[in-house]
Amino acid sequence: MVLIKEGDFIEIEYTGKVKANGRVFDTTVEKVAKSEGIHSTKASYGPRIVCIGNHHILKGLDSNLREKDVGKEYTFDIGLKDAFGKKDPKLIRTVSMSIFKKQDMNPFPGLQINADGMIGIVRSVTGGRVVVDFNHPLAGRDLVYDVKAIRKVEDKKEQIISILEIELGLKKDMFSVDYKEGDVKIKTKISIPEEIQKVFAERLKRLVKGLKKLSISDEEKK
Repeated sequence: MVLIKEGDFIEIEYTGKVKANGRVFDTTVEKVAKSEGIHSTKASYGPRIVCIGNHHILKGLDSNLREKDVGKEYTFDIGLKDAFGKKDPKLIRTVSMSIFKKQDMNPFPGLQINADGMIGIVRSVTGGRVVVDFNHPLAGRDLVYDVKAIRKVEDKKEQIISILEIELGLKKDMFSVDYKEGDVKIKTKISIPEEIQKVFAERLKRLVKGLKKLSISDEEKK
């Protein structure tokens, strides 16, 4: 028996559903995405490696996985407090139609917009007023997650790759990792600012035990 602890790297599969109606909103399983009509060619499907206790997955899912057995499947009920929280009335705003017209936009209920970096959904359009909800789409909802804890990941290179994917948002074809006896060399196809490199390097050393030397470079510099 292997119990999941904080700081463990665990490979998981999961499917998230809205408890009230069973609607699937997220899954790592491609056939589930297709059967539920939420499949996207831009999405990457398959098991994910996450580090428990480090905000790599939803708070309620993370906490429920602790002390569970690796190799088993679970179903967790996750209340809105440990999901996306309550709806905040302050994030529901009325916007003048003239603002949309200046942007050559014709708002309608259900339209998703980006305003100053905030994602919102148009809830109603009445006369010259448009009501936009900037809450997370799942705020105020209780959720259910079906999860399979596949294995505990001990390989350092796999751990490093998972952090690059989750925390820097890099796809596997955007970087390479060379690991040998605590010495890590990361090469990326994009330039990463030095300040971000420094912060990321410190975090990597904290999460992946035994790292001694770390370098990050990009192909453009060559």
